[in-house]
Amino acid sequence: MNRPIPLQAPARPWLALIGAVIMLVGGLLAHLIQTAGGIRILDVRFVGSAGTAMSALLFIPPNATPKTPAPGVLAVHGYFNSRETQGDFAIEFARRGYVVLALDQMGHGYSDPPAFAHGFGGPDGLRYLRSLDFVDKNNIGLEGHSMGGWAVMNAAAVFPQGYQAIVLEGSSTGAPFAPEGTTAFPRNLAVVFAQHDEFSPIMWGVPRAREVTESKKLWKLFGVQRAVEPGNTYGSIADGTGRMLYTPGGTHPWNHLSKTAIGDAIDWFQRTLKGGTPKPPEDQVWFWKELGTTVAFAGFVVLLLGLLDLFLRLPFFASASSRPIASVTSRNGRWWLTLVVGALLPVVTLFPFFQFGSSILPASRLFPQAFTNEIVVWALLNAALIAALSLLPGSARPKFSAGAGRALLLAALTVGVSYAAVVLLYAFFQVDLRYWFVAFKPMSARQLSTFVAYLIPFAVFFLVTLRALHAALTVDSHSARAQYFINIAALSGGFVIFLLIQYGLLFGTGQIASFYMTDALRTIVAINFVPLMIIVAIVSTFAFRRTGSYVPGALVCAALVAWYVVVGQATQAGG
Repeated sequence: MNRPIPLQAPARPWLALIGAVIMLVGGLLAHLIQTAGGIRILDVRFVGSAGTAMSALLFIPPNATPKTPAPGVLAVHGYFNSRETQGDFAIEFARRGYVVLALDQMGHGYSDPPAFAHGFGGPDGLRYLRSLDFVDKNNIGLEGHSMGGWAVMNAAAVFPQGYQAIVLEGSSTGAPFAPEGTTAFPRNLAVVFAQHDEFSPIMWGVPRAREVTESKKLWKLFGVQRAVEPGNTYGSIADGTGRMLYTPGGTHPWNHLSKTAIGDAIDWFQRTLKGGTPKPPEDQVWFWKELGTTVAFAGFVVLLLGLLDLFLRLPFFASASSRPIASVTSRNGRWWLTLVVGALLPVVTLFPFFQFGSSILPASRLFPQAFTNEIVVWALLNAALIAALSLLPGSARPKFSAGAGRALLLAALTVGVSYAAVVLLYAFFQVDLRYWFVAFKPMSARQLSTFVAYLIPFAVFFLVTLRALHAALTVDSHSARAQYFINIAALSGGFVIFLLIQYGLLFGTGQIASFYMTDALRTIVAINFVPLMIIVAIVSTFAFRRTGSYVPGALVCAALVAWYVVVGQATQAGG
């Protein structure tokens, strides 16, 4: 029996304004922190190998002039990230008087694809940094996180006399992606490897990160035949053979938010580079910038909800605004089973469907991002399973309001204006919406065409999934708060449980559960699902309570996720 939900949410015309103000305040805070002390930030483009277009953010401290060249640092992010991910490192290096080039690797951010090409873009980045007349070419450091470490290792190989020191954050030397390291190459090397890094077998050939001191590969670099002692200097910095191991707490991606890991990089460069304005490694302010971008991120979600609400008040969309209908009268055993199965199904299928996706949908000109293709296959197969489960006898038969055309236009307007707000924020303050490596930013022309291709499969997934969600879990006696909480649990709860298990194992035993070589990487990718699915739950529930339909919310969420994935993933095809 279909009954209306007792109360329809009231109009809130001020919600969009509040969201815009929160975005503005957060963006301004982030901007003030990263430009404090007179630091200028330029969005630079330059031509790399084989005519490829390269992108970077250039941090210029006030002490860097053609008459007084300053030390330089090339900072390179890891896989599935972009130049802004190294922003916290760049802020601290620039505060110490270093010119910092935060590079977009090949096939990442705004740099041309394909990923992995031309030494990951590292040699091109160092060549450009050395071309600047306000950079002291005899005092250049290289810093790279994860795959970014391989990028700077390749830069070091191409320009063996073009730098003075290198910091590998959660990275390594050697095959298959970086030059082999010795006691003499690279020059003045610091290895920063977290005590719970997920990639210790790949990076240093040890099963657990806490055993990195016993790595034979590391011994070869440090010229020893026994355990490397963290914090001790090996070799000679004066001769360019200096070596040091740092082992901060945390995990591989946590290096970006670790005062200790960032401080370790600062410490090494202050030991090995001359010039600048030294400060204690613990003197750091980057976390205020992270707070600013996080606040701006929250404001963006509020703005999006407010715009959706405002557009529904227009006469044209009057027919799209309707009281939602519940098809479930109480939380019985079947309801609880549906909640549990719905939450766990996407997680149980995560590794096998991702692996299947990698084999049946490789990167191509139409779908150029290999890991996004895995997510697409996972999404479509889950949509098929959800659709099949909804046909079982006794499943809820919902009654939703119609109007697909207006729903499509409503979603397009809502996302379009929200996107314009992000573009303006980026243009004025040079900041994206981010917490950690979870980020939204404007798309390039290339990314926009990729977005259109991926939007369709994500729309299918969310139309099927959110129809089932609102049909099976919306109870007519539920309050608004209960609806939001239940939908958040249904969409993100399984991923939370999965990550608690994986990182419980990592911190307890030193290893995560894995079945395929890339499962550590896929586990880190799964971290993204938690905030994304929380946002999806909030947006879709908000839209459902105002339209009586799952369609507008599903289309908005599809656009948000396609946008998020495209700007954050590596592009392997094209160019």
